[in-house]
Amino acid sequence: MTTETTFAVSGQHYLFNVQTFAHVVLALGGDAYSYALRDRTTQGVIDDVASGTSELGVLFQTSATADAVNAALAEAGLEFVELIQSAPRVALPKSHPMVNAESLSLRDMEDYPYLYFEQDADSPVAFAEEALADVPRAKSIACTDRASLSELIVALNGYTVTSGILVGISDGAGLNTVPLETDVKLHLGYVVKKDAALSEAGRRFVDTLEKNLERYARF
Repeated sequence: MTTETTFAVSGQHYLFNVQTFAHVVLALGGDAYSYALRDRTTQGVIDDVASGTSELGVLFQTSATADAVNAALAEAGLEFVELIQSAPRVALPKSHPMVNAESLSLRDMEDYPYLYFEQDADSPVAFAEEALADVPRAKSIACTDRASLSELIVALNGYTVTSGILVGISDGAGLNTVPLETDVKLHLGYVVKKDAALSEAGRRFVDTLEKNLERYARF
């Protein structure tokens, strides 16, 4: 029997999305349900929430991209609700020669492959899921899947730039993070339709997301 999807979230490729969503499913319970958690590009998150395919979306902005991202959200009839600020970090394998550094610059990492999440072909650089995405790299590899990105970082001794919140999921287990030398700040939160009231599940998701971000954010 097919059950109507009653709660759906779209988000960029964050581990804490998964943990938060699992908490909501366990808390709501029920004998039958049909929920959805969708990993999307930034444009995909915007499209899902604007169309009502997902009730809310989880996104990040940086101090350098906020204006462009907010303009795109406003055009789609959405708004960004910030939950927490954090600092970018370099995610790299636990065996990486730079893993014990107190901090790293992008210049320190220029000899290593840079892994990042591919966006839609016509998306602006502000839609990147990594801070400082506009900095040229000699070696770069685009991925569309979170697990593949993590596996490639380990296999190739590469790195990515992340929030540093790697919690609860096995495909983050092989990585450590080191502070990135930058003045750019991350703004983590969610997007919803303007003036929309969240459902009970949506409120529970946002409350849990905020607690997870406050607990695991790295500075």
